Amino acid sequence: MSQDQNFAPPPIPDGLPIGPGWVTEVPTSAVIFPFDGAEVAQAPVGQPAQAQLALSAGAAAVKPVGKLISAARRSILLDVHEALRLRTDEFVDLLVAETGKVRRDCEVEVSRTLFTWSAAAEEVAHIHGETVPLDMQTSGAGMIGFWSRKPIGLVVGIAGFNAPLLLASHKIAPAIAAGCPVICKPAPATPLSTLWLAALVREAAAAHSAPAEMVQVVTGDAQVGHMLVTDPQVAAVSFTGSDAVGHEIARAAAPKKTLLELGSNAALVVDEEADVAKAADAAVRGGYYFNGQACIAVQRVIVCEPVRDQFLAELAARIRRLRVGDPRDPETDVAPLINSAATERTLRWIRDAEQAGAEVIHGGSVVGGTIEPTVLLDVPDTADAWCEEIFAPVIAVRSVPDLDAALKTVNSSRYGLHASIFTRSLAHAFKAIEELEVGGVVVNEVPGFRSDIMPYGGVKDSGIGREGPRFAIEELTVTRMAIIRPE
Repeated sequence: MSQDQNFAPPPIPDGLPIGPGWVTEVPTSAVIFPFDGAEVAQAPVGQPAQAQLALSAGAAAVKPVGKLISAARRSILLDVHEALRLRTDEFVDLLVAETGKVRRDCEVEVSRTLFTWSAAAEEVAHIHGETVPLDMQTSGAGMIGFWSRKPIGLVVGIAGFNAPLLLASHKIAPAIAAGCPVICKPAPATPLSTLWLAALVREAAAAHSAPAEMVQVVTGDAQVGHMLVTDPQVAAVSFTGSDAVGHEIARAAAPKKTLLELGSNAALVVDEEADVAKAADAAVRGGYYFNGQACIAVQRVIVCEPVRDQFLAELAARIRRLRVGDPRDPETDVAPLINSAATERTLRWIRDAEQAGAEVIHGGSVVGGTIEPTVLLDVPDTADAWCEEIFAPVIAVRSVPDLDAALKTVNSSRYGLHASIFTRSLAHAFKAIEELEVGGVVVNEVPGFRSDIMPYGGVKDSGIGREGPRFAIEELTVTRMAIIRPE
Protein backbone atom coordinates (compact mmCIF):
# COMPACT_ATOMS: atom_id res chain seq x y z
CA MET A 1 0.00 0.00 0.00
CA SER A 2 1.76 3.15 -1.16
CA GLN A 3 1.05 6.60 0.25
CA ASP A 4 -1.17 7.58 -2.65
CA GLN A 5 -3.25 4.38 -2.66
CA ASN A 6 -6.58 3.93 -0.94
CA PHE A 7 -6.76 0.79 1.14
CA ALA A 8 -9.02 -1.92 -0.28
CA PRO A 9 -10.68 -3.97 2.47
CA PRO A 10 -9.90 -7.69 2.27
CA PRO A 11 -12.49 -10.18 0.95
CA ILE A 12 -13.86 -11.13 4.36
CA PRO A 13 -17.47 -12.39 4.60
CA ASP A 14 -19.84 -10.09 6.46
CA GLY A 15 -20.37 -10.74 10.13
CA LEU A 16 -18.65 -13.11 12.52
CA PRO A 17 -17.53 -16.73 11.92
CA ILE A 18 -19.71 -18.42 14.52
CA GLY A 19 -21.17 -21.90 14.31
CA PRO A 20 -21.15 -23.47 10.85
CA GLY A 21 -21.42 -20.13 9.01
CA TRP A 22 -21.15 -16.39 9.51
CA VAL A 23 -23.56 -14.50 11.78
CA THR A 24 -24.45 -11.29 9.97
CA GLU A 25 -26.95 -9.63 12.33
CA VAL A 26 -24.17 -7.80 14.15
CA PRO A 27 -23.59 -4.07 14.64
CA THR A 28 -20.44 -2.60 13.12
CA SER A 29 -17.93 0.11 13.90
CA ALA A 30 -15.10 1.69 11.95
CA VAL A 31 -11.52 0.41 12.03
CA ILE A 32 -9.32 3.51 11.93
CA PHE A 33 -5.91 4.02 10.29
CA PRO A 34 -3.86 5.43 13.20
CA PHE A 35 -1.78 7.72 10.98
CA ASP A 36 -4.55 10.00 9.72
CA GLY A 37 -7.79 8.76 11.22
CA ALA A 38 -9.16 7.50 7.89
CA GLU A 39 -11.68 4.68 7.98
CA VAL A 40 -10.15 1.38 6.89
CA ALA A 41 -13.35 -0.67 6.98
CA GLN A 42 -16.46 -1.38 8.99
CA ALA A 43 -15.94 -4.36 11.29
CA PRO A 44 -18.50 -6.42 13.23
CA VAL A 45 -18.81 -5.74 16.95
CA GLY A 46 -19.82 -8.87 18.81
CA GLN A 47 -22.44 -8.81 21.54
CA PRO A 48 -23.12 -11.19 24.44
CA ALA A 49 -25.63 -13.07 22.29
CA GLN A 50 -22.94 -13.90 19.73
CA ALA A 51 -20.53 -14.94 22.48
CA GLN A 52 -23.11 -17.38 23.79
CA LEU A 53 -23.69 -18.80 20.32
CA ALA A 54 -19.96 -19.32 19.85
CA LEU A 55 -19.59 -21.00 23.24
CA SER A 56 -22.39 -23.45 22.51
CA ALA A 57 -21.03 -24.22 19.03
CA GLY A 58 -17.49 -24.56 20.35
CA ALA A 59 -18.57 -26.96 23.09
CA ALA A 60 -20.43 -29.08 20.54
CA ALA A 61 -17.29 -29.20 18.40
CA VAL A 62 -15.00 -30.53 21.14
CA LYS A 63 -15.52 -34.21 20.32
CA PRO A 64 -15.48 -34.00 16.50
CA VAL A 65 -12.39 -31.77 16.49
CA GLY A 66 -10.69 -34.00 19.07
CA LYS A 67 -11.30 -37.04 16.86
CA LEU A 68 -9.61 -35.54 13.78
CA ILE A 69 -6.70 -37.73 12.81
CA SER A 70 -3.21 -36.29 12.97
CA ALA A 71 -2.86 -36.20 9.20
CA ALA A 72 -5.99 -34.07 8.86
CA ARG A 73 -4.88 -31.58 11.51
CA ARG A 74 -1.46 -31.30 9.92
CA SER A 75 -2.95 -30.81 6.45
CA ILE A 76 -5.28 -28.06 7.67
CA LEU A 77 -2.35 -26.20 9.23
CA LEU A 78 -0.26 -26.51 6.07
CA ASP A 79 -3.17 -25.40 3.89
CA VAL A 80 -3.60 -22.28 6.02
CA HIS A 81 0.12 -21.59 5.70
CA GLU A 82 -0.15 -21.78 1.92
CA ALA A 83 -3.26 -19.61 1.81
CA LEU A 84 -1.49 -16.98 3.90
CA ARG A 85 1.65 -17.19 1.77
CA LEU A 86 -0.32 -16.52 -1.41
CA ARG A 87 -1.79 -13.40 0.21
CA THR A 88 1.37 -12.08 1.86
CA ASP A 89 1.26 -8.63 0.29
CA GLU A 90 -2.42 -8.18 1.03
CA PHE A 91 -1.93 -9.11 4.69
CA VAL A 92 0.99 -6.69 4.96
CA ASP A 93 -1.19 -3.91 3.57
CA LEU A 94 -3.98 -4.82 5.98
CA LEU A 95 -1.66 -4.80 8.99
CA VAL A 96 -0.24 -1.40 8.05
CA ALA A 97 -3.78 -0.05 7.78
CA GLU A 98 -5.26 -1.43 11.00
CA THR A 99 -2.21 -1.26 13.30
CA GLY A 100 -0.37 1.77 11.89
CA LYS A 101 2.95 -0.08 12.18
CA VAL A 102 5.62 0.70 9.63
CA ARG A 103 5.71 -1.55 6.61
CA ARG A 104 8.89 -3.44 7.45
CA ASP A 105 7.45 -4.42 10.84
CA CYS A 106 4.29 -5.70 9.17
CA GLU A 107 6.37 -7.71 6.71
CA VAL A 108 8.18 -9.31 9.66
CA GLU A 109 4.85 -10.10 11.30
CA VAL A 110 3.54 -11.91 8.23
CA SER A 111 6.81 -13.82 7.81
CA ARG A 112 6.72 -14.94 11.44
CA THR A 113 3.06 -15.89 11.08
CA LEU A 114 3.88 -18.17 8.16
CA PHE A 115 6.63 -19.83 10.17
CA THR A 116 4.27 -20.32 13.12
CA TRP A 117 1.70 -22.20 11.02
CA SER A 118 4.30 -24.49 9.43
CA ALA A 119 5.95 -25.13 12.79
CA ALA A 120 2.59 -26.02 14.36
CA ALA A 121 1.96 -28.44 11.50
CA GLU A 122 5.22 -30.26 12.13
CA GLU A 123 4.53 -30.49 15.88
CA VAL A 124 1.44 -32.62 15.22
CA ALA A 125 3.80 -35.55 14.66
CA HIS A 126 5.41 -35.00 18.06
CA ILE A 127 2.34 -35.25 20.27
CA HIS A 128 3.02 -38.54 22.06
CA GLY A 129 3.33 -40.21 25.42
CA GLU A 130 5.49 -42.80 27.16
CA THR A 131 5.31 -46.15 28.86
CA VAL A 132 5.57 -46.18 32.65
CA PRO A 133 7.36 -49.04 34.48
CA LEU A 134 4.59 -49.74 36.96
CA ASP A 135 6.50 -52.74 38.29
CA MET A 136 8.98 -50.41 39.98
CA GLN A 137 6.57 -50.96 42.88
CA THR A 138 5.60 -54.49 43.83
CA SER A 139 1.91 -53.62 43.58
CA GLY A 140 2.42 -52.98 39.85
CA ALA A 141 4.07 -56.31 39.06
CA GLY A 142 2.67 -57.77 35.85
CA MET A 143 0.90 -54.55 34.89
CA ILE A 144 1.28 -52.36 31.81
CA GLY A 145 1.20 -48.57 31.99
CA PHE A 146 1.42 -45.80 29.44
CA TRP A 147 0.26 -42.23 29.10
CA SER A 148 -0.86 -40.23 26.09
CA ARG A 149 -1.82 -36.61 25.50
CA LYS A 150 -5.46 -35.69 24.83
CA PRO A 151 -6.97 -32.35 23.77
CA ILE A 152 -7.91 -30.19 26.74
CA GLY A 153 -11.20 -29.07 25.17
CA LEU A 154 -12.61 -25.70 24.12
CA VAL A 155 -10.00 -22.92 24.08
CA VAL A 156 -10.54 -19.17 24.24
CA GLY A 157 -7.69 -17.09 22.80
CA ILE A 158 -7.58 -13.33 23.37
CA ALA A 159 -4.98 -11.36 21.39
CA GLY A 160 -3.49 -7.87 21.61
CA PHE A 161 -3.58 -5.12 19.00
CA ASN A 162 0.13 -4.76 18.34
CA ALA A 163 0.61 -7.95 16.26
CA PRO A 164 -2.93 -9.15 15.61
CA LEU A 165 -2.22 -11.71 12.89
CA LEU A 166 0.76 -13.27 14.65
CA LEU A 167 -0.82 -13.29 18.10
CA ALA A 168 -4.04 -14.83 16.79
CA SER A 169 -1.96 -17.46 15.01
CA HIS A 170 -0.20 -18.35 18.25
CA LYS A 171 -3.65 -19.01 19.74
CA ILE A 172 -5.31 -20.77 16.80
CA ALA A 173 -2.57 -22.90 15.24
CA PRO A 174 -1.50 -24.76 18.41
CA ALA A 175 -5.14 -25.32 19.34
CA ILE A 176 -5.81 -26.97 15.97
CA ALA A 177 -2.62 -29.02 16.28
CA ALA A 178 -3.72 -30.19 19.73
CA GLY A 179 -7.21 -31.10 18.49
CA CYS A 180 -9.05 -28.31 20.29
CA PRO A 181 -11.74 -25.98 18.91
CA VAL A 182 -10.87 -22.35 19.59
CA ILE A 183 -12.75 -19.08 19.94
CA CYS A 184 -10.50 -16.11 19.22
CA LYS A 185 -11.25 -12.60 20.43
CA PRO A 186 -9.09 -9.97 18.71
CA ALA A 187 -8.46 -6.51 20.12
CA PRO A 188 -11.31 -4.10 19.25
CA ALA A 189 -8.98 -1.81 17.28
CA THR A 190 -7.53 -4.55 15.04
CA PRO A 191 -10.09 -7.25 14.20
CA LEU A 192 -9.72 -7.45 10.42
CA SER A 193 -6.64 -9.64 10.06
CA THR A 194 -8.03 -12.17 12.55
CA LEU A 195 -11.36 -12.32 10.72
CA TRP A 196 -9.61 -12.94 7.41
CA LEU A 197 -7.38 -15.57 9.01
CA ALA A 198 -10.45 -17.34 10.38
CA ALA A 199 -12.02 -17.35 6.92
CA LEU A 200 -8.91 -19.06 5.52
CA VAL A 201 -8.86 -21.60 8.36
CA ARG A 202 -12.49 -22.47 7.71
CA GLU A 203 -11.78 -22.98 4.02
CA ALA A 204 -8.97 -25.36 4.92
CA ALA A 205 -11.17 -27.16 7.44
CA ALA A 206 -13.89 -27.70 4.85
CA ALA A 207 -11.36 -29.16 2.42
CA HIS A 208 -10.54 -31.85 4.99
CA SER A 209 -14.10 -32.51 6.23
CA ALA A 210 -13.43 -30.81 9.56
CA PRO A 211 -16.12 -28.76 11.29
CA ALA A 212 -16.06 -25.02 10.62
CA GLU A 213 -16.64 -24.51 14.35
CA MET A 214 -13.06 -25.52 15.02
CA VAL A 215 -12.32 -21.79 14.68
CA GLN A 216 -14.70 -19.00 15.64
CA VAL A 217 -14.12 -15.29 16.15
CA VAL A 218 -16.05 -13.06 18.51
CA THR A 219 -15.20 -9.37 18.60
CA GLY A 220 -16.54 -6.97 21.20
CA ASP A 221 -15.90 -5.29 24.52
CA ALA A 222 -14.85 -6.44 27.98
CA GLN A 223 -18.33 -7.82 28.71
CA VAL A 224 -17.97 -10.20 25.77
CA GLY A 225 -14.52 -11.19 26.93
CA HIS A 226 -15.77 -11.85 30.45
CA MET A 227 -18.49 -14.15 29.12
CA LEU A 228 -15.97 -16.13 27.12
CA VAL A 229 -13.41 -16.65 29.88
CA THR A 230 -15.89 -17.48 32.64
CA ASP A 231 -18.11 -19.93 30.79
CA PRO A 232 -17.86 -23.42 32.30
CA GLN A 233 -17.76 -25.00 28.83
CA VAL A 234 -14.29 -23.49 28.28
CA ALA A 235 -11.29 -25.60 29.30
CA ALA A 236 -8.41 -23.15 28.74
CA VAL A 237 -7.89 -19.42 28.23
CA SER A 238 -4.85 -18.01 26.44
CA PHE A 239 -4.45 -14.24 26.78
CA THR A 240 -1.92 -11.76 25.46
CA GLY A 241 -2.21 -8.24 26.79
CA SER A 242 -1.72 -6.04 29.83
CA ASP A 243 -0.90 -7.43 33.25
CA ALA A 244 -3.92 -5.78 34.88
CA VAL A 245 -6.37 -7.40 32.47
CA GLY A 246 -4.48 -10.70 32.59
CA HIS A 247 -4.67 -10.87 36.38
CA GLU A 248 -8.40 -10.12 36.22
CA ILE A 249 -8.88 -12.89 33.65
CA ALA A 250 -6.96 -15.37 35.80
CA ARG A 251 -9.19 -14.64 38.77
CA ALA A 252 -12.40 -14.76 36.72
CA ALA A 253 -11.45 -17.89 34.77
CA ALA A 254 -10.45 -20.06 37.74
CA PRO A 255 -10.20 -23.02 37.92
CA LYS A 256 -9.64 -23.19 34.14
CA LYS A 257 -6.15 -23.49 32.67
CA THR A 258 -4.86 -19.99 31.95
CA LEU A 259 -1.89 -19.01 29.79
CA LEU A 260 -0.97 -15.39 30.32
CA GLU A 261 1.50 -13.49 28.12
CA LEU A 262 1.54 -10.13 29.85
CA GLY A 263 3.48 -6.89 29.93
CA SER A 264 7.04 -6.00 30.75
CA ASN A 265 9.53 -3.15 30.86
CA ALA A 266 12.30 -5.07 29.17
CA ALA A 267 15.87 -4.23 30.12
CA LEU A 268 19.04 -4.16 28.04
CA VAL A 269 22.28 -4.30 30.04
CA VAL A 270 25.41 -2.76 28.53
CA ASP A 271 28.31 -4.42 30.32
CA GLU A 272 31.68 -2.70 30.52
CA GLU A 273 32.92 -5.62 28.40
CA ALA A 274 30.32 -4.89 25.68
CA ASP A 275 30.74 -3.94 22.05
CA VAL A 276 29.18 -0.55 22.75
CA ALA A 277 28.39 0.29 19.14
CA LYS A 278 26.42 -2.94 18.73
CA ALA A 279 24.64 -2.31 22.03
CA ALA A 280 23.58 1.13 20.79
CA ASP A 281 22.34 -0.41 17.53
CA ALA A 282 20.28 -2.85 19.56
CA ALA A 283 18.83 -0.17 21.81
CA VAL A 284 17.54 1.72 18.77
CA ARG A 285 16.40 -1.35 16.86
CA GLY A 286 14.82 -2.92 19.92
CA GLY A 287 13.31 0.22 21.41
CA TYR A 288 11.42 1.61 18.44
CA TYR A 289 10.17 -1.35 16.39
CA PHE A 290 6.36 -1.73 16.35
CA ASN A 291 6.44 2.02 17.23
CA GLY A 292 7.57 0.87 20.68
CA GLN A 293 4.34 -1.10 21.13
CA ALA A 294 5.84 -4.47 22.02
CA CYS A 295 6.02 -6.15 25.41
CA ILE A 296 9.69 -7.04 24.89
CA ALA A 297 10.72 -3.76 23.27
CA VAL A 298 13.73 -2.13 24.95
CA GLN A 299 12.46 0.20 27.67
CA ARG A 300 15.20 0.24 30.32
CA VAL A 301 18.84 0.50 29.27
CA ILE A 302 21.22 -0.13 32.17
CA VAL A 303 24.78 0.89 31.34
CA CYS A 304 27.86 0.10 33.39
CA GLU A 305 29.53 3.40 34.31
CA PRO A 306 32.87 2.89 32.49
CA VAL A 307 31.10 2.88 29.07
CA ARG A 308 28.29 5.36 29.84
CA ASP A 309 29.56 8.32 27.84
CA GLN A 310 30.53 6.21 24.85
CA PHE A 311 27.13 4.53 24.81
CA LEU A 312 25.22 7.82 24.98
CA ALA A 313 27.26 9.23 22.10
CA GLU A 314 26.69 6.14 19.96
CA LEU A 315 22.98 6.16 20.82
CA ALA A 316 22.51 9.84 19.91
CA ALA A 317 24.15 9.37 16.51
CA ARG A 318 21.79 6.56 15.63
CA ILE A 319 18.57 8.12 16.87
CA ARG A 320 19.15 11.23 14.79
CA ARG A 321 18.90 9.07 11.66
CA LEU A 322 15.43 7.72 12.46
CA ARG A 323 12.51 8.97 10.38
CA VAL A 324 9.01 9.51 11.71
CA GLY A 325 5.85 9.76 9.64
CA ASP A 326 3.52 7.76 7.41
CA PRO A 327 3.83 3.99 8.02
CA ARG A 328 3.05 3.32 4.35
CA ASP A 329 6.36 4.94 3.39
CA PRO A 330 9.05 2.22 3.33
CA GLU A 331 11.57 4.73 4.69
CA THR A 332 9.57 5.44 7.87
CA ASP A 333 10.99 4.05 11.11
CA VAL A 334 8.45 5.27 13.68
CA ALA A 335 4.76 6.08 13.15
CA PRO A 336 1.85 7.08 15.42
CA LEU A 337 0.66 4.92 18.29
CA ILE A 338 -2.56 2.97 18.01
CA ASN A 339 -4.73 5.91 19.13
CA SER A 340 -4.64 9.39 20.64
CA ALA A 341 -5.28 8.09 24.16
CA ALA A 342 -2.05 6.08 24.04
CA THR A 343 -0.19 9.15 22.77
CA GLU A 344 -1.56 11.37 25.52
CA ARG A 345 -0.71 8.84 28.23
CA THR A 346 2.85 8.50 26.94
CA LEU A 347 3.37 12.26 26.89
CA ARG A 348 2.05 12.47 30.44
CA TRP A 349 4.50 9.78 31.58
CA ILE A 350 7.35 11.66 29.91
CA ARG A 351 6.37 14.91 31.68
CA ASP A 352 6.00 13.09 35.00
CA ALA A 353 9.47 11.59 34.61
CA GLU A 354 10.91 15.05 33.92
CA GLN A 355 9.24 16.47 37.00
CA ALA A 356 10.68 13.60 39.03
CA GLY A 357 14.21 14.52 37.91
CA ALA A 358 14.76 12.73 34.60
CA GLU A 359 16.30 14.50 31.61
CA VAL A 360 14.87 14.25 28.10
CA ILE A 361 17.96 14.01 25.91
CA HIS A 362 16.12 13.28 22.67
CA GLY A 363 12.53 13.59 21.49
CA GLY A 364 9.77 13.96 24.02
CA SER A 365 7.31 15.72 21.73
CA VAL A 366 4.87 14.94 18.91
CA VAL A 367 5.62 15.51 15.23
CA GLY A 368 2.68 15.09 12.86
CA GLY A 369 0.86 12.88 15.34
CA THR A 370 3.91 10.71 16.03
CA ILE A 371 5.84 10.71 19.30
CA GLU A 372 9.46 11.30 18.38
CA PRO A 373 11.88 8.51 19.32
CA THR A 374 12.54 9.55 22.90
CA VAL A 375 15.40 8.96 25.30
CA LEU A 376 15.07 9.69 29.02
CA LEU A 377 18.15 9.85 31.23
CA ASP A 378 18.24 8.91 34.91
CA VAL A 379 14.55 8.20 35.42
CA PRO A 380 13.74 7.53 39.10
CA ASP A 381 12.55 4.08 40.15
CA THR A 382 9.11 5.42 41.06
CA ALA A 383 8.34 7.04 37.70
CA ASP A 384 5.95 5.10 35.44
CA ALA A 385 8.36 5.51 32.52
CA TRP A 386 10.79 3.29 34.43
CA CYS A 387 8.74 0.90 36.55
CA GLU A 388 5.69 0.34 34.32
CA GLU A 389 5.30 -0.69 30.67
CA ILE A 390 5.29 2.44 28.52
CA PHE A 391 4.39 0.70 25.21
CA ALA A 392 5.65 3.62 23.15
CA PRO A 393 8.86 4.74 21.38
CA VAL A 394 10.57 5.74 24.63
CA ILE A 395 13.68 4.27 26.25
CA ALA A 396 15.11 5.18 29.64
CA VAL A 397 18.88 5.05 30.21
CA ARG A 398 20.56 4.74 33.59
CA SER A 399 24.16 4.06 34.56
CA VAL A 400 25.27 1.78 37.41
CA PRO A 401 28.72 1.01 38.83
CA ASP A 402 29.12 -2.59 37.63
CA LEU A 403 27.46 -5.75 36.38
CA ASP A 404 26.25 -6.84 39.81
CA ALA A 405 24.40 -3.56 40.19
CA ALA A 406 23.01 -3.87 36.67
CA LEU A 407 21.56 -7.34 37.27
CA LYS A 408 20.09 -6.22 40.58
CA THR A 409 18.46 -3.25 38.83
CA VAL A 410 16.91 -5.50 36.18
CA ASN A 411 15.50 -7.81 38.85
CA SER A 412 14.02 -4.97 40.89
CA SER A 413 11.10 -4.81 38.44
CA ARG A 414 7.80 -6.57 39.13
CA TYR A 415 8.00 -7.78 35.52
CA GLY A 416 10.11 -10.58 34.11
CA LEU A 417 9.56 -11.41 30.44
CA HIS A 418 12.85 -10.91 28.54
CA ALA A 419 16.09 -9.12 29.27
CA SER A 420 19.32 -8.88 27.34
CA ILE A 421 22.98 -8.27 28.04
CA PHE A 422 25.70 -7.06 25.69
CA THR A 423 29.09 -8.37 26.74
CA ARG A 424 32.25 -9.96 25.35
CA SER A 425 32.75 -11.87 28.58
CA LEU A 426 31.48 -15.44 28.61
CA ALA A 427 31.56 -15.40 32.39
CA HIS A 428 29.39 -12.27 32.50
CA ALA A 429 26.96 -13.75 29.96
CA PHE A 430 26.46 -16.87 32.04
CA LYS A 431 26.17 -14.82 35.21
CA ALA A 432 23.26 -12.96 33.59
CA ILE A 433 21.66 -16.21 32.42
CA GLU A 434 21.85 -17.61 35.95
CA GLU A 435 20.79 -14.53 37.90
CA LEU A 436 18.25 -12.61 35.81
CA GLU A 437 14.67 -13.29 36.94
CA VAL A 438 13.02 -13.41 33.52
CA GLY A 439 11.54 -15.92 31.11
CA GLY A 440 14.29 -15.38 28.54
CA VAL A 441 17.85 -14.02 28.69
CA VAL A 442 19.24 -12.81 25.37
CA VAL A 443 23.00 -12.33 24.98
CA ASN A 444 24.27 -9.80 22.42
CA GLU A 445 20.85 -9.28 20.83
CA VAL A 446 17.74 -7.25 21.57
CA PRO A 447 15.45 -8.48 24.37
CA GLY A 448 12.75 -8.42 21.69
CA PHE A 449 14.32 -11.37 19.90
CA ARG A 450 11.81 -14.19 19.63
CA SER A 451 11.97 -17.36 17.62
CA ASP A 452 8.41 -18.57 17.20
CA ILE A 453 9.37 -22.14 18.09
CA MET A 454 11.10 -21.39 21.38
CA PRO A 455 9.30 -21.43 24.76
CA TYR A 456 8.14 -17.85 25.18
CA GLY A 457 6.70 -16.44 28.38
CA GLY A 458 7.52 -14.67 31.60
CA VAL A 459 7.71 -14.81 35.38
CA LYS A 460 6.39 -12.56 38.11
CA ASP A 461 3.77 -10.13 36.73
CA SER A 462 4.73 -10.95 33.15
CA GLY A 463 2.58 -14.05 33.12
CA ILE A 464 2.42 -17.80 33.32
CA GLY A 465 2.67 -20.58 30.75
CA ARG A 466 4.64 -20.71 27.53
CA GLU A 467 3.89 -20.11 23.87
CA GLY A 468 5.62 -21.50 20.80
CA PRO A 469 3.76 -24.34 19.05
CA ARG A 470 5.40 -27.24 20.88
CA PHE A 471 4.96 -25.65 24.30
CA ALA A 472 1.47 -24.28 23.65
CA ILE A 473 0.35 -27.72 22.48
CA GLU A 474 1.60 -29.15 25.77
CA GLU A 475 -0.42 -26.50 27.60
CA LEU A 476 -3.54 -27.33 25.54
CA THR A 477 -3.36 -31.07 26.08
CA VAL A 478 -3.72 -33.19 29.19
CA THR A 479 -2.08 -36.48 30.05
CA ARG A 480 -4.25 -39.56 30.22
CA MET A 481 -2.80 -42.51 32.04
CA ALA A 482 -3.66 -46.07 30.98
CA ILE A 483 -3.14 -48.73 33.67
CA ILE A 484 -3.69 -52.33 32.54
CA ARG A 485 -3.55 -55.64 34.36
CA PRO A 486 -3.72 -58.25 31.58
CA GLU A 487 -5.95 -61.24 32.19
